[in-house]
Amino acid sequence: MAYINYSRELLDKFCMEAFQKFGFTEAEARIISDVLLMSDDFGIESHGMQRLVRYHKGIESGLIHVDAKPEVVFETPISAVIDGHSGMGQIIGHQAMEMAIEKAKKTGVGIVTVRNSNHYGIAGYYARMAMDQGLIGFSCTNSEAIMVPTFGKKAMLGSNPIAVSAPADPYPFFFDASTTVVTRGKLEIYNKKSAPIPTGWAVNKTGASSNDASEVLGNIKAHEGGGIVPLGGDTEQLGGHKGYGYGMLCELFSSILSQGVTSAHTMQNGFSGICHGFMAINPAYFGEPEAIKEHFNTYLNELRNSPKAEGQPRIYTHGEKEMEAIVKVQKEGIPVNENTVKEMIEMAEYLGMDTKAYFGDFKSTSDVKSFY
Repeated sequence: MAYINYSRELLDKFCMEAFQKFGFTEAEARIISDVLLMSDDFGIESHGMQRLVRYHKGIESGLIHVDAKPEVVFETPISAVIDGHSGMGQIIGHQAMEMAIEKAKKTGVGIVTVRNSNHYGIAGYYARMAMDQGLIGFSCTNSEAIMVPTFGKKAMLGSNPIAVSAPADPYPFFFDASTTVVTRGKLEIYNKKSAPIPTGWAVNKTGASSNDASEVLGNIKAHEGGGIVPLGGDTEQLGGHKGYGYGMLCELFSSILSQGVTSAHTMQNGFSGICHGFMAINPAYFGEPEAIKEHFNTYLNELRNSPKAEGQPRIYTHGEKEMEAIVKVQKEGIPVNENTVKEMIEMAEYLGMDTKAYFGDFKSTSDVKSFY
């Protein structure tokens, strides 16, 4: 499947116009666009432009309420619970992390959980919000059940990513990973390419390994069993039970503390119910922030400079590849899958946008399969 490179500025303009056409304010559209494009900036295709079709369908079906007003339903000086009332996940998530940041500045730590939300993009965006203000940021979210617990054959947990970011030089520390081997978005990309997924990523409804992305995605959607395996695989030999446990930690900090719905009960009967967790920690409550940062810098440099395995030129610390991806995007633009371009054009036409202004006379070079 071919890819077409577009400038970040063009894609940003497209997102801003599209989400305002859906009824979001300019400020809300800015947040949504920023979250999506950070994903593409970092080379995380699964959560960037290719997610637009999901949001379009969610808005049109009533799953996402454009006019929702998130409500703080419980609060203390260090914590809060927000009911998102089925609003756009990025907008709710941004508000929640802003609240956690303000609490951390005043009390040393801020912990905010959210219930009744929708997909909020990459977890790392919110962790970075705190890091950008000199804090340590944490974010996690549950999602529609796609993870089969160790020794099971029915999806019971979501991809349940956990993200942490902290100030460091020359690269901020940035860790963002699902607790499944891969995300659902990765399977969607393979499905768009009509390519077999690697062995060890997913199982069918009997619990046997599957290489068919369409089969696995169909089973997840229909709740017929099967799904993606936990980080570490479908056995205990390589630590699958640990990935399963990390997924449970995510549920604890999102759906359990907020008293929202767990992954297995999201995305049912026209209701999303997705839950998020956010935390900001102020290093100033542990000592001099710059001294702590320098201490961290020293450790990160020790890791980078430690002995390399034979044939390996470099050891990365978390966040380096993302910063390098940004430099590449600035030079070459953001690569967008032809299937995704077609979906964007169809969405734009539906919204009455001038598609030629963004994509010219687009013609696919292959048999493009759209989700529409």
